[in-house]
Amino acid sequence: MILNTGSRTDIPAYYSDWFFNRVKEGFVLVRNPYYPTQVTRYRISPDVVDCLCFCTKNPEPMLDRLGELAAFHQFWFVTITPYGKEIEPHVPDKKQVIQSFRRLAAVTGPKAISWRYDPIVLTETYSLDFHLERFARMAKALEGCTESCVISFIDLYEKTRRNFPQAREVSKRDRLILGREFIRIGKQHGMTIRTCCEGDELAPYGADTSGCMTQAVLERAIGCSLDVPKSRSMARGTACSCLLGNDIGAYNTCGHGCLYCYANEDQRLVRENRRLHRPDSPFLIGGFLDGDEIREAKQKSFLDGQMRLSDFL
Repeated sequence: MILNTGSRTDIPAYYSDWFFNRVKEGFVLVRNPYYPTQVTRYRISPDVVDCLCFCTKNPEPMLDRLGELAAFHQFWFVTITPYGKEIEPHVPDKKQVIQSFRRLAAVTGPKAISWRYDPIVLTETYSLDFHLERFARMAKALEGCTESCVISFIDLYEKTRRNFPQAREVSKRDRLILGREFIRIGKQHGMTIRTCCEGDELAPYGADTSGCMTQAVLERAIGCSLDVPKSRSMARGTACSCLLGNDIGAYNTCGHGCLYCYANEDQRLVRENRRLHRPDSPFLIGGFLDGDEIREAKQKSFLDGQMRLSDFL
């Protein structure tokens, strides 16, 4: 199975001690975000977890302890975007994150780490030219550390409109201009551009539009083939075949405070939840509640024992 940590919050940035405690204990308890008393218990063991997947804006808190994860295959997304504190108030300085990315890549190798430059937001400050210049600068700094960059354009969810009222939809014209140039720049620096839930409009220019965390992406990261049941592919669109299940995070817990975030309702709720966090709890937030119904997750390895030719390329 694939164990994800990053669709609901940023565990490496804010909850790394808790995560390493869960690895040491060998299990984690996860609440259903829509039915909180429904709790799933996942084993965290390399005999059933084929890959630990992380998505973070700041991997630094975990870098000195990566040896504790040596028994597990890993795949990392690290998001580095060019926005200032008015949009990403608590994200570390970009130069610092780039240095952390390079340190992480030295451990994982470039096949097991991907840069995310998303969401792409256009304003008077963050214009087309601004994005093209900053993307080129970042791509140069990350050359040799990764083989791919994932891009997407801002989605105006209801909570995004409320928290980021100045955001606007990116037009097709602007999407094509940025997409074509990013693909060209990425190629110069050894990176394939992948799109996340953006359809196929950039495919004719050389983008991989199949998804950002597909079976093929994970197989290349771990160097082995996976026999994944079709029911485990939780695509969010007809062009996406990402493996998105089994996330151990919780919504309304990420401290970065990004205005475009889809996972946080508001910062008041985030602060309340973070006050309930205990590094020694089996739950990310709080502990046991009256009425909790705990079920064991059905876990099995998807490894089929076959090496991939791409692992030697």
